[in-house]
Amino acid sequence: MSKDKKYKLLLINPVSRYKRGMGMLISSTYPPVALGIIAALTPDHWDVKLIDENFDDFVFTEADLVAFTSFTASAPRVYEIAAIYKQHNIKTVYGGVHASLCPDEATNYVDVVVKGEAETIWAEILSDFENNNLKRVYDGTRCDPVKFPIPRYDLYNKKYKLHGIITSRGCPMNCDFCSVSVFSGTKQRLRDVDDILDEIEALPTKFFIFFDDNIIGYSQHGKERAIELFKGMVKRRLKKQWIAQVSLHVADEPEVLKWAAKSGCKILLIGIESEVSSGLKDVHKNLNLKIGVDNYKKSFKKIHKYGISVLGTFIFGLDSDTPQMLSNRRDYIIKSSVDTYQASILTPLPETPLYKKLEKEGRITKTNYPDDWEYYNVLEPVFKPNNMSGEEMINVMDDVWHSIYNRRTARKKFIRTFINTKSLVTAIWAYSSIYSYYNIVFEREILAKNPKYYKWLKKYSKKE
Repeated sequence: MSKDKKYKLLLINPVSRYKRGMGMLISSTYPPVALGIIAALTPDHWDVKLIDENFDDFVFTEADLVAFTSFTASAPRVYEIAAIYKQHNIKTVYGGVHASLCPDEATNYVDVVVKGEAETIWAEILSDFENNNLKRVYDGTRCDPVKFPIPRYDLYNKKYKLHGIITSRGCPMNCDFCSVSVFSGTKQRLRDVDDILDEIEALPTKFFIFFDDNIIGYSQHGKERAIELFKGMVKRRLKKQWIAQVSLHVADEPEVLKWAAKSGCKILLIGIESEVSSGLKDVHKNLNLKIGVDNYKKSFKKIHKYGISVLGTFIFGLDSDTPQMLSNRRDYIIKSSVDTYQASILTPLPETPLYKKLEKEGRITKTNYPDDWEYYNVLEPVFKPNNMSGEEMINVMDDVWHSIYNRRTARKKFIRTFINTKSLVTAIWAYSSIYSYYNIVFEREILAKNPKYYKWLKKYSKKE
């Protein structure tokens, strides 16, 4: 077809109908970076529009081609919207983690499934569409080194306060519960530092998060690259404030922490998972085992020295967990010097080692796919725990969440963070993080008590 013809591409960021409400608060959401990258890779003879359900309810919009990406919990919403476009004979494309790991399922609901990284295959998909020659499945290869353009920030809702940057893909840790190594591979592939700095400089906001699973990598080269990146941010005087994910061994990298702090780091998200060795063994968290649970406190102190707070992620429902151990983990979170925290229920995401293990043992309880995928949101049990019933676990977790996500605990943590880091700004970041997790965990409880709250929330979000 002639390139003089204009086409309309509609990108959709779906949000699960099962879990909505508080999640739409701006402090709890991030722009759909993958869709922004796809938009940037789309040639000029395509007009691109984005519907983002973090802000706007879906309304049918005419297009020549519709593309989705989603995590597992939002997959049913993708299929729901795709069915509407199927009725209008408009082609749909679905990529991302869930589509890549469940392609046979996805082909039942959309016209085209993209497995793997779409950057390497997107131009071919558009060309095939223009020539009326679309395939059912496309296999995107892994970029090495990772090369992609700056996302189309102009398409994102202007009310986003926290943007995201990707500096690498792949993770060699291969934790049982994590889909990253399954989707992106076990080799970490690094972007060019100057490209990253250019993207940070182009951000429309002062605040951002590095989406990498480990910003400093797993080798000496990775650490040196991280320092180069942080020094570059200081040299360019970007004056941003940011969050990143790292492994616990960052505590033993003073040069990394020094330059991270100088470049604006306020929170480091660290996968703690469990405060006891048995729990770490359950999910093969070998790095934490090597460091030792008794050394957690020392590690947190080393990070605090640089004015950086610790966001610890904790998993509940490990095979060795008992109801009492869940309560013990709650007590550890409250008493420890972790500044903010994510307390989630172990969730077997598709194709992970954990999923295969639990499936083989016949312990997965939510199997009415694709509808049941919406329950795979890390806030409710979708499998039979080893030492308790699913109902018993959720009852304990209700107590855990109410204990750690409340004003009294948050205020105590705020004071402790301020004392440990000697930074009011860092303490505010950590406090805000606790508030964001509160929004996510208790959205349904709040809405159940006040069904009209959703309408008020939409108004509030628009004013933010």
